[in-house]
Amino acid sequence: MTQPTVHVPAEIQPDAATPWRSRDSLWLVLPAAAGVVMGILWWILAPGGGNVVSGNPELANPANPDSWLPRDLVLAGLMLVAGCVTGLVLDGKLQGAGAGRRLALALAGGAAAAAIAWAVGLVAAQLWGPAPDPSLGADYGFTLRSYAVLVLWPGAIAFVTFVLALFGVLSRKPVK
Repeated sequence: MTQPTVHVPAEIQPDAATPWRSRDSLWLVLPAAAGVVMGILWWILAPGGGNVVSGNPELANPANPDSWLPRDLVLAGLMLVAGCVTGLVLDGKLQGAGAGRRLALALAGGAAAAAIAWAVGLVAAQLWGPAPDPSLGADYGFTLRSYAVLVLWPGAIAFVTFVLALFGVLSRKPVK
């Protein structure tokens, strides 16, 4: 005699949080790669480095104190542009499950990218720039004077995301 077959459905445990998607990790990896590019661009464009922006031969010397502010402003401009672009790309991804995680990853990626850009710019200056004058000290080479510049990339991401979300809320028609 044969036993009847019983089909019991498998119990599926509901996941408390949304599952981690490997695509979400791109919000950490892509800004880090962009940070390498921004660091090289900073050295090429900034006074004391490649000096492409000013072209002033007096500002080409990284020990010249007059080159310090323009050098920081070049990095600040690069950080703002990169943060705004990241925020604009992120705008379409802030709907549905995992939106907060993507925003947090993009902010962390922007902060990491800013630090990477700074470090890559310093390494580029050591590799391709003139040797620093040891008699002046360590403060007179190609370096960043205002560390607040490093907050601009994640700050721009947060600001652009806020403004786009605000416009999205304000553009909705009221439900009747």
